[in-house]
Amino acid sequence: MTARSILVTGAGSGIGAGIAAALAAEGHHLVVTDLDPAAAARVAAAIAAAGHSAEGHALDVGSEASVDALPAALSRPVDVLVNNAGLQHVAPLEEFPMAKWDLLVQVMLTGTARVTRALLPGMRERGFGRIVNIGSIHALVASRYKSAYVAAKHGLVGFSKVLALETADADITINTVCPSYVRTPLVDAQIADQARSNGISEERVVSEIMLRPMPKGVFIGVDELAGITAFLLSAPARNITGQCIVVDGGWTAQ
Repeated sequence: MTARSILVTGAGSGIGAGIAAALAAEGHHLVVTDLDPAAAARVAAAIAAAGHSAEGHALDVGSEASVDALPAALSRPVDVLVNNAGLQHVAPLEEFPMAKWDLLVQVMLTGTARVTRALLPGMRERGFGRIVNIGSIHALVASRYKSAYVAAKHGLVGFSKVLALETADADITINTVCPSYVRTPLVDAQIADQARSNGISEERVVSEIMLRPMPKGVFIGVDELAGITAFLLSAPARNITGQCIVVDGGWTAQ
């Protein structure tokens, strides 16, 4: 595979950090970005210490000024964008602070559009681009107490379809990877929130809410998401665009 320059948002921990490390190990240059500049720097330094290529940058996907300033700060143009930045808040709608609701949508939907818009002209100019959105099973189905997250992730699928049509005249693709639960610090926080909202133990949240809908009954691995992302960058995937790549252990087969 041709070595590419890959920018990952929200890569200071969790899924983003795992995808960045895995793609760097395949010979790509990684631009590790995060709202927390220290976290981005740590992940980039770990990748470099392993003998691979990376740079770390602060990026607030909710800020137009932050996004617009980023391209000039990079060591090279971006070929591939992985929109991964995200957060969660679990509460019934009546108890959901609207400022928090707006924040989730701003980061996961509007932020995705903002970063994509900033990098898309360069992809067009160079004649190549790959955009991979890290969605969720909640881009396809719903769960109680997650109105903002589900709305943002459903919107991400529609956004991807529109961009697939807008970029069909170039060697650019955009797809959304939709995993069910991946065991990360974000999910660990959700377990506690779900336990509180549902009035049950954290163990029951895992067994009865998170894993029960999945016939395979196991959490998705970050390595799976990294491998799927790598495939979407490859030549055999050049006509896969506007699609949801569902990684749900059989959840939606029922």
